[in-house]
Parts: sequence; C-alpha cells; structure tokens
Amino acid sequence: MTTVIITTAMRIAELTALLHLASPALPIGAFSYSQGLEAAIEHGLIHDGDSARDWISSGLMNVLARGELPLLAHQMEHWRSHDEAALKAANDEYIASRESAELRRETEQMGWSLTQLCASLEWGDEARRATLATIKPVAQPTAFAFAAFAHEAAPEAALAAYAFSWVENQAAAALKAVPLGQLAGQRIIVALREPIDAAVRRALDTSPEHVHTFAPQLGILSARHESQYSRLFRS
Repeated sequence: MTTVIITTAMRIAELTALLHLASPALPIGAFSYSQGLEAAIEHGLIHDGDSARDWISSGLMNVLARGELPLLAHQMEHWRSHDEAALKAANDEYIASRESAELRRETEQMGWSLTQLCASLEWGDEARRATLATIKPVAQPTAFAFAAFAHEAAPEAALAAYAFSWVENQAAAALKAVPLGQLAGQRIIVALREPIDAAVRRALDTSPEHVHTFAPQLGILSARHESQYSRLFRS
C-alpha cells in the first residue's frame, strides 16, 4: 500500500508541474503571439472554425511535430547528461532555422522569460541553471526542456504539455482574431487531442539529423505580418 501511495504522489507532482508549465498564466508572454495565424486570417486562409482547426492541425503535425517537439525531446536528454556543447549547438541551430525575424524574436523572448522564471524559482540544480544562463539567446524549447527535466517529467509527458499549450494558444488567438465564439475554440481543442498524441509519437521517433522547421508558407506569411497594417499579435 505504501508503494502505491508514493507512486501516485510522484505522478501527481509531475502532472501539476506540467500543468503549470503549460498554463497560459505562465508569465512568458505566449498570449501576445499567434505564430503566423493572424497573417493567415489576413490573407483569407482562415475565416471560420473549420479553417482555423485545419490551419492549427497542419501547424501541429507539419511544423511542431517535426521541429520544436523533437528538439525538446533531444534537449531534455542533453540536460539529463548535462552536455553543454550539445545543448548550445541544438539551440543555435534551431534559432537559425526560424523562418522570419518575428518568429526568431518570439522564441528568444519566451525562452529568456522562462529562463528568468527558472532562475528566480530555483528550479533544477545550480550547475544546470548556470549552464542555462550561459545560453544566449536561448530558444523556448531549450528553456522548456530545462524546466521539464528539473521537475523530473517524462519526455512524452513534457512534449504533450508543450503541444497542448501551443494548440490552446493558437485557439485563443483564433478566438480573438477571426473572431470565433468560445464553443468554436473548445471544438478545436477537443478535435486536436488525438493529433497531439500523434505529434508526440512522431517527435519521439525523430532523430536529431531529421529535426527541421521547413514551412515556406508560414515563413512568407510571418514575413508579411511584420508589416501588416492592423494586427493584434506580435507574430
């Protein structure tokens, strides 16, 4: 009976930590970005709940699952082994792969904000926190990987939390910018539960040499968004 109680407590601790990291209340500024969704609305690619769902689903499976999620998994392993060279190399390569200036600024700003939070709350051990502080600029997946590792989260659970947070933020952006009703936003999130699972599995099967963020349409729309006349979001 004692073993069951301890195991359950560990699972709850991991769950609450990941809920915290995935929460829109986490003060890293995720709410101020749409990651190209607002530009897609401007150019008529998104105009209702169904088109918003299709856009977000495509971004999840064709961008996040091939880029940020596998990078997150590999960075968690690098934090586990405390391989500073590998951490910095993967971080720099990811930042260099961002398709536009605003997408690069986004991951750098959110990565910096999460790094400051990790330092202020003293997450993880002192040696790894010191390494995190030396990675400049730091991408959001690198900082998130540190936070997830510091809370002893399993990689698949950490990736699921990251993906859900991204989907929820995209749905919230669609609610404001299309605009959509609250029920339409909830339908999007519910419809993408299984795709999140598929995205995590794809990411975990992706080797480091196959991580990429190749998304020409997203890059073009994001570049156009930088000079879009009227906008709500920073990306």
